[in-house]
Amino acid sequence: MAIFFLLIGLELERELYNGELSNFKNALLPLFAAVGGLSIPALIHLFLNYGTEMQAGIGIPMATDIAFALGVLAILGSRVPASLKVFLTALAVMDDLGAIVVIAVFYTAQLSVFYLIGALVIWVLLILLSRFGRVMSLIPYLIGGALMWFLMLKSGVHATIAGVLLAFAIPFSAKQDDEASPSHRLEHFPHKPVAFIILPIFALANTAIVIGAGWTQDLATANSLGIIGGLVLGKPLGITVLSFIAVYFGISRLPLDLDWRHVVGAGLLGGIGFTMSIFITNLAFVGSAEVINDSKMAILVASLIAGIAGFVWLKVFGKPKASDSDTETIDYDMNDV
Repeated sequence: MAIFFLLIGLELERELYNGELSNFKNALLPLFAAVGGLSIPALIHLFLNYGTEMQAGIGIPMATDIAFALGVLAILGSRVPASLKVFLTALAVMDDLGAIVVIAVFYTAQLSVFYLIGALVIWVLLILLSRFGRVMSLIPYLIGGALMWFLMLKSGVHATIAGVLLAFAIPFSAKQDDEASPSHRLEHFPHKPVAFIILPIFALANTAIVIGAGWTQDLATANSLGIIGGLVLGKPLGITVLSFIAVYFGISRLPLDLDWRHVVGAGLLGGIGFTMSIFITNLAFVGSAEVINDSKMAILVASLIAGIAGFVWLKVFGKPKASDSDTETIDYDMNDV
């Protein structure tokens, strides 16, 4: 999964240099939406499980599965505005970054400062190679990244964080067509291994669920209700409300071909947790096989409900306000409000 997080880091780096996140004002709307999509689901789960062992699952409904959420939009095709795909992509990237922070802060085992400092020293050296040494070969970065991964693993901080740190140490060219950039070259490589090998293996190894006779009763536990409520209700509520606040106070604005019904649809699709939620589940309830199994069932049920609800909502209400040709340049500039 460190390779999966490396890919996320490389995509996030590209967004920060050339994408929707490169302009601070452009990034504010999906940023506010991501904050709402992270905080409200967490509060719902915390409200139902505060003071119990199940409180450790607070991070489970915070996650969004980028691949499945964007996959639903791909099925809808031209029936939804192009700017909605940009908005959901930026939102999902920020959401994943938030999930990474949650993993690093809340799901760290016993911390070994010695190994952690060693990993950070390697990271700083790689950054110096990139920024000042201008070393363009990927080999030293990959070797350093492997060493950093090992030190992170020994430190107690979840080792997947090393993938994100490595991504930001690799040289990046702000020129969109610069294929010689090490970051560009490396970003193209992991897509197929991640999509066809890493994630399927992760799913086969971790998604297996034992469905007993009383599985429906297990969905009524506080932990399961917190997961389902967080993903199905918390995600669209948080994304919509925080986006509305950003627009209402003139901090940002909706793209011209988007309406609030589109934001609600994006919020519903944000409730598809699956891969990231299952990953956090395994970290939250180590050694509790029954709780992990029940949590996975809740994740699958919630993701299915969110996916179907988002698809139906956008199919019915997702027609763009204006033609895409009128909104080729998506501008969130608050001066236009």
